[in-house]
Amino acid sequence: MTTAFLFPGQGSQYVGMGRALYDQEPAARAVYDEADALLGFSLSRICFDGPEEVLTGTDIQQPALFTSSLAAWRVACEHEGDPAAYFAGHSLGEISALAAAGSLTFADGLALVRRRGELMKHADRLQPGGMAAVLGLDAPAVADLCARAAGSTGQIVQVANDNCPGQVVISGHEAALSCAMDLLSQAGARKVVRLQISIAAHSPLMASVAADFAEAVDATPILPPAAPVIANVSAAPLTDPEAIRAELKAQLTSPVAWTPSIRYLSAQGVDTYVEVGPGDVLLGLVKRIDREARRVKLDAGATAS
Repeated sequence: MTTAFLFPGQGSQYVGMGRALYDQEPAARAVYDEADALLGFSLSRICFDGPEEVLTGTDIQQPALFTSSLAAWRVACEHEGDPAAYFAGHSLGEISALAAAGSLTFADGLALVRRRGELMKHADRLQPGGMAAVLGLDAPAVADLCARAAGSTGQIVQVANDNCPGQVVISGHEAALSCAMDLLSQAGARKVVRLQISIAAHSPLMASVAADFAEAVDATPILPPAAPVIANVSAAPLTDPEAIRAELKAQLTSPVAWTPSIRYLSAQGVDTYVEVGPGDVLLGLVKRIDREARRVKLDAGATAS
């Protein structure tokens, strides 16, 4: 059995996430307590009790998901050891994967995701935008229609996430995003739905804060990972600190190549995918990409298929 551990990104959060882990597992409780102390406010209370509108804000959502994922990871390691051959994370989850793989300490990873969330929120104030999910069309067709919408509006809209065959997320300025959504619906997309994400992630609209985020990345101590982490941008393994720094900087404005990432892992012989952290979105995507693979969800210190 060759295993890859997967870590979720924004959109997987929910009020109440991590509460059972906190109550039942001392290792998880220690992670949440450390996060609260480092941040200077009770992130754990927001995770457990909300309110939802606070948890959904990208500046809180990112450290909340990172902390919840690392709490689950600590419990998994305590119960079962670390048999990982590969790690991967979707968007924000890439930083969780790097921390799980030993490239970042928990404290340094938390500081980085907190800064990332703050900067992305600021970028949205400078250039407001949004994201939408497109079902029933593949990435090349979606990219072509986004280019048409961008050309007709003079604004930015592009593929942000190639999640799996038939599921693509787009990101951009409001007018261009609306235009693209109309074109995609007319082109036969099964469904086009606006996402409850308050930023235009993985698009050039984040470029206004790229220099500040690069400064934060450069200031963060990074070690080689214990096992390869598959990069969102290139869908290739990250094995050294400089490559990791370059990836984290590029990922802010570049699409997430999740379909190519899972196909790469499958080609390396990965036959088991374990999602660590809130929700099971990534396992659903894996099912669409590699139907023969075993899919496992880690929850409250136990594994369940």
